Amino acid sequence: MILRRIARPMLAGIFISGGIAALRHPEAHVEMTKPLLTDALDKVGPKLPEQVPTDALTLVKVDGAVKVGAGVLLALGKFPRLAALLLSGSLVPTTVAGHRFWEEKDPQRRQEQQIHFFKNISLLGGLLLASADTAGKPSVAWRAKRAGRKLGRTAQDFGAWTADTTESVTEAVTRAPKQVGSQVGSAADKAQKAVGQAQKSAAKAAAKAQKRARKALAETLPG
Repeated sequence: MILRRIARPMLAGIFISGGIAALRHPEAHVEMTKPLLTDALDKVGPKLPEQVPTDALTLVKVDGAVKVGAGVLLALGKFPRLAALLLSGSLVPTTVAGHRFWEEKDPQRRQEQQIHFFKNISLLGGLLLASADTAGKPSVAWRAKRAGRKLGRTAQDFGAWTADTTESVTEAVTRAPKQVGSQVGSAADKAQKAVGQAQKSAAKAAAKAQKRARKALAETLPG
């Protein structure tokens, strides 16, 4: 969408310029944020790993690099949601440390710092909207819920299929002995009938043979 291509560079511009300024002149930013950094480092510094920098100058340079890098990504539309989140995380401590208007005693100075403070709050709101902008695509939460529903339906279908299959197998196993017994009984009946018919046929053949033998004997004997 053309609106995003215009709005993202506009939103990122102030962070890129501020990050470059912090990298070029970090000392000025250290002086501005020194009170807050000193208090935070005194509380958290001893608990951090040795690899994490704890001096104010390095932290200011890191913050400046994050602003430049994330600002460029947001302006180009590359990983815009992640870039907006990084800029949001960088903006909060910068705002609290650099624009503590409630501590200013001079009315004019207080008003200036108050304007900068609420300007940054407005920028933070824009960044939060940008971090939630999916550009018309489904969000990760929606896709996760959809995948969960699909998985649930698949599990239900599999459960129903398993139940049907189990029932069919059980029914087949129950019927098998009955069918086998029926077939065995039928075969036995057929065998008995075949034996009976064979006996009858044999008896008839024997009777006919006896008759023929008697007849032949009678013809051979003299009258």
